[in-house]
Amino acid sequence: MLRRLLLSMSRSERIRHLVETAPVSRSVVARFVAGVSAEEAVAATRELVEAGLLVSLDRLGEDTLDLRQATDTRDAYLRMLQLLGDEGLTSGAEVSVKLSAVGQALPGDGEKVALENAQAICAAARAAGTTVTLDMEDHTTTDSTLAILGKLRADFPETGAVLQAYLHRTEADCRDLAHAGSRVRLCKGAYKEPESVAFQGKPDVDKAYVRALKVLMGGEGYPMVATHDPRLVAITEDLARRLGRAPDSYEFQMLYGIRPNEQQRLASQGYQMRVYVPYGDEWYGYLVRRMAERPANLAFFLRSVATKG
Repeated sequence: MLRRLLLSMSRSERIRHLVETAPVSRSVVARFVAGVSAEEAVAATRELVEAGLLVSLDRLGEDTLDLRQATDTRDAYLRMLQLLGDEGLTSGAEVSVKLSAVGQALPGDGEKVALENAQAICAAARAAGTTVTLDMEDHTTTDSTLAILGKLRADFPETGAVLQAYLHRTEADCRDLAHAGSRVRLCKGAYKEPESVAFQGKPDVDKAYVRALKVLMGGEGYPMVATHDPRLVAITEDLARRLGRAPDSYEFQMLYGIRPNEQQRLASQGYQMRVYVPYGDEWYGYLVRRMAERPANLAFFLRSVATKG
């Protein structure tokens, strides 16, 4: 019930305004968002890379319905990639892109605009010596996102995909994408989805995650295991041992500001450990979905408000 309430909040403009204008919000958000500017995000990236961690940078923003805004988002990614290259960080950092932020939802030729913008970002990433991963959003965009992924991979086969375990279709999608050279991030899913397309309860979502994880770990691709759940981390480690997977043939991923000690533990044990680092001023929806995913995040937020307020 709490998760459903929070996910509803993520779409509420009224509640968004209240949270964004609260004096305490910015200081609390700093734990989960690496600043507003590209320079702040690069500084956070440098600290993580120097600590032995990998990074995936996400410029927050989605549901773009204006062509100029989509173009501005594309240009912001091009600038970020230039900054990463100038700082010598591209061996440890890539970028994550939401297609809705680069034009996917535009009326008419939205998919074409998103594809062209994503192609420009992928080309810049390759020139800088790094990669791009396409984020996944609510279920209504899944087919479109996978279709654009297929077109991108014709020229940029290194482009990563994201699949959400709570969708009923995901195990089959994993089978389609578990081939050589295919980078796939598996997460649980953070959008409010109907029962007709997604598992609802935590036990069912966890079981679906493990089924999808087994497909990816047993395939020939490069699984990117996005979870903070200690049980799922342990299951991944066990699968890797049983399947004879080398430590550089898959990676763990966790969110910026969540379980940093565990991130360091995994990196110190020789695992590839990538931190998903969001930045930008469009942080509200991201933050609320993070709280919905994990009650401990909500408790942290409320404690901070009580203390600083």
